[in-house]
Amino acid sequence: MKQLLILGTGCAKCGKLYEVTEQAAKELGVPYEMNKVTDLKQIMALRVMVTPALVVDGAVKVAGRVPSVDEIKKMLA
Repeated sequence: MKQLLILGTGCAKCGKLYEVTEQAAKELGVPYEMNKVTDLKQIMALRVMVTPALVVDGAVKVAGRVPSVDEIKKMLA
């Protein structure tokens, strides 16, 4: 099961990253658990300085932008 974290303070881009990530995971058919992290201390503990960010199984995959569904599928594969 993939552990997915969306890091951000709740801005529109953070919401969009959540939607796009969920769509990519569903299209791939991979089992996943997705959570939002809005606490700045937790975000900084992952060494992320710009949001939104996507963390897959503990590794930061992208920060500061919203990738396409296809890009996220590659990150999840």
